[in-house]
Amino acid sequence: MRDYDEVTAFLGEWGPFQRLIFFLLSASIIPNGFNGMSVVFLAATPEHRCRVPDTANLSSAWRNHSIPLRLQDGREVPHSCRRYRLAAIANFSALGLEPGRDVDLEQLEQESCLDGWEFSQDIYLSTIVTEWSLVCEDDWKTPLTSSLFFLGVLFGSFVSGQLSDRFGRKSILFATMAVQTGFSFLQIFSINWEMFTVLFVIVGMGQISNYVVAFILGTEILGKSVRIIFSTLGVCTFFAVGYMLLPLFAYFIRDWRMLLLALTVPGVLCIPLWWFIPESPRWLISQRRFIEAENIVQKAAKMNNKAAPVVIFDPMELQELKLPSQQKILILSLFRTRNIATITIMSLMLWMLTSVGYFALSLNAPNLHGDAYLNCFLSALIEVPAYITAWLLLQTLPRRYIIAGVLFLGGGVLLLIQLVPEGAYNRVLPYILMGSLTVLIGIITLFLPESFGVTLPETLEQMQKVKGFRLRKNTRDSTEKEENPKVLITSF
Repeated sequence: MRDYDEVTAFLGEWGPFQRLIFFLLSASIIPNGFNGMSVVFLAATPEHRCRVPDTANLSSAWRNHSIPLRLQDGREVPHSCRRYRLAAIANFSALGLEPGRDVDLEQLEQESCLDGWEFSQDIYLSTIVTEWSLVCEDDWKTPLTSSLFFLGVLFGSFVSGQLSDRFGRKSILFATMAVQTGFSFLQIFSINWEMFTVLFVIVGMGQISNYVVAFILGTEILGKSVRIIFSTLGVCTFFAVGYMLLPLFAYFIRDWRMLLLALTVPGVLCIPLWWFIPESPRWLISQRRFIEAENIVQKAAKMNNKAAPVVIFDPMELQELKLPSQQKILILSLFRTRNIATITIMSLMLWMLTSVGYFALSLNAPNLHGDAYLNCFLSALIEVPAYITAWLLLQTLPRRYIIAGVLFLGGGVLLLIQLVPEGAYNRVLPYILMGSLTVLIGIITLFLPESFGVTLPETLEQMQKVKGFRLRKNTRDSTEKEENPKVLITSF
């Protein structure tokens, strides 16, 4: 029996149909670039200091010295979370005593910011930090906001494939787009940090699910030669485009609620894509919905101006398609055999540890020296040549060595940051950690099976023939000549 790629080979690889699918699915990823990094500006912490009420009876001298100084990066700056006890300095002011001359400021009693904070508006008009005073005793809430968003991303990563296997790629793609856009819009009306964060978790679930399902749908519809371009210059580059647009929006919209409103608009513009993006014929075949699959392929042939066979999926071949598929495939299926479990665990480590480095560096970009908006834009811009380089390398070199090589390079650079003189940036511990993890996962990558120039397995049965570090010599032949190959690609 022929596999799906052989049956649909008459369509060609890069006709109008494939180009349409390529660009529409890639465009649907742009909002992911917004939402994945939006916390950089939504939860930014401006410079702040304790508020001294206007009603406080202080002379101008005492008002100017009401905040103690602290040492930061080798220079003295006003304390962000403490002030001199207001009752005491009001008394000194009433007695006509001068700060520093008549009163030793270092001996004065201090208190917390009982009247709230004054936030600088030089960079941001408002953020969730200024809205709900997420500083000092509550400053732990800001990083927790990001952590909980990525907790939603983790959960979405697990369920998106399962849902798309059960209900279809197209349905889940647009459902998760709606979740991402709809709950981002609801965040605008948050009345407290707790409400904002709960909604942000759901946005994270929709954000990654949209990305994963679009990736699956594209790789299932597009031909072999286009899949590498789609996975690099397609979804990845368009994610970077969304990421680049984020600091541009944020630069002109300095209020967090208005910024969030602006970032939901592109998601709404994706609604018309429903009428142009088809369901995956591979998924339809796996569900034994052969007529629907054939109709989609017929329309693709018409769009590509190709003559389609009268019968695309031969009934005799379909008869042989006895998918033990009707046995349920769950995430736990990836751990039933030692071989697949080993590859799964290594792949999970690769994704998780690479993500730690990527998002830690990206989310920290605005905190580096210089303009926050420019730093964020440059962080996104540099991804484009990186994806172009990846596309070129993937066409000629084994995958394991490419991944391991760039991870060694990135990890090594992070480890070397500690050698930068202290008068640049001396908080090196996070970079040492990220660098060590990146080098570690680079080593682990070398033990993954190679896929360059090899027919990819499409079922768990075929995956059992794949061995760690290298593919068994007869893997390619056995995959192509298997007695009963399945025309099913799962989201795994």
